[in-house]
Amino acid sequence: MAAKTPHANHEGLPALASRYVEVSDLPWTPSRFPGIDMKILMEDPDSGLLTALFRFQPGARLPLHEHVRIEQSFVIEGSMVDSQGEVTAGNYVWRPAGSRHEVHCPEGALVLGFFLSPNRFLETDDEPNGSAH
Repeated sequence: MAAKTPHANHEGLPALASRYVEVSDLPWTPSRFPGIDMKILMEDPDSGLLTALFRFQPGARLPLHEHVRIEQSFVIEGSMVDSQGEVTAGNYVWRPAGSRHEVHCPEGALVLGFFLSPNRFLETDDEPNGSAH
């Protein structure tokens, strides 16, 4: 596994050493979707594994996508809404592989997301893309 935290200095650590991350030092990176930024906490580009903070501006929308493998989200602030319901601050939702939905955040949200592989966005293309996972 080639897991790493971009923008964190973990050079020279032994292979099995813990990787401590100063999250406040990581930059917010715009996704390919307007109003959605992310801080990558850990990623393995070879497998698609990703743990990231997502910041949704009020009214931001993540278009129709399919979860190729299980997706997990913990909402820290705000809420995420889809056709099946709403997950609010302090709550958690996970979605099975193969599930499809689109998400919007009327008031904005800060979300901790866990992915085993990238989402497949259905409105924009048929290829996985990690830019908004």
